[in-house]
Amino acid sequence: MIKKGKGWRIGWQEKAVTYKGLIGSDDWAFELTAIEMQDFCRLLLQIHQAIIDINEHLMEEETITCEMESDLMWLGAQGYPNNYSLSIILHHHRGCEGTWKENITKDFIQATQSLMLF
Repeated sequence: MIKKGKGWRIGWQEKAVTYKGLIGSDDWAFELTAIEMQDFCRLLLQIHQAIIDINEHLMEEETITCEMESDLMWLGAQGYPNNYSLSIILHHHRGCEGTWKENITKDFIQATQSLMLF
């Protein structure tokens, strides 16, 4: 199953042997193991919640930078609390990195939750 939106895509194939997940944008994508996909979804929700929490303390014109990291990957957000870009770097067994542009977060997060992977 692959879900797509403007500037993002995410997929899950339970029957795949090694790489069950897929994340990407319109012009890049890479596959994730089940553990990497679980970690990605967890970090994405954490970074989103951190931005919501920090937003209460910002002035309207202030931008934000927020990072979350695990043993498997780094995830970063940059921009305004209601409009930020996301970047990911995998650093466990292989190197991959990608960036999603602004305005994808809400739909992208909903798609990750609706895959019901775990």
